Amino acid sequence: MKSHLQKGGLVVYPTSTLPGLGCLPSKAGLDNLFKTKGRPDTMPVSLGVANMQQVADLVEIPEILDEFLSNFTKGGITVILPAIEELDHRLGGANVAIRVFAHPAAITLAEEFGPITATSANESGVEPECNTELAAQILGIEQFIPGICPNGLGSTYVKLEKDGSKTRGWRLTVMREGVVPRHDVMRWWTIPA
Repeated sequence: MKSHLQKGGLVVYPTSTLPGLGCLPSKAGLDNLFKTKGRPDTMPVSLGVANMQQVADLVEIPEILDEFLSNFTKGGITVILPAIEELDHRLGGANVAIRVFAHPAAITLAEEFGPITATSANESGVEPECNTELAAQILGIEQFIPGICPNGLGSTYVKLEKDGSKTRGWRLTVMREGVVPRHDVMRWWTIPA
């Protein structure tokens, strides 16, 4: 699997929501992923990690982030954070979406290979499958990690931007509601620190 990913190869893997389509965040990997999904390169993909330490050199991590994420279903929130140095625009450029995995297979994948893309394993606009093997077959991808995902909603996307006028020093915006309801996120965030 290592040489496959290093050459820009793709892998379908299980997550706590939908099957994920993974590649290393290299030019070759991203080229392959966007072509396979038929996804416009104006729609960035997130990075999945085993823990936030894996991206400590890529994004600014608020002190309160671990506490915030621990109050919701693990893997249920993808957080968009400012990049330390601008990345490939297909990863968000100056603002990068990071998801801490909950599924053991996804965690193992990230622990072994580092941050890996975390987008759903389906062509853009097509309903995703819940079986990783079937999702891989549909996309024409040989490499997959067996698993069945619950499907349903994806993760909730939350953007954090530095803002010294706010109590926590950050402004939070819910960009997309998913498995974690918007009102739950906002209720927790507005409780005085």
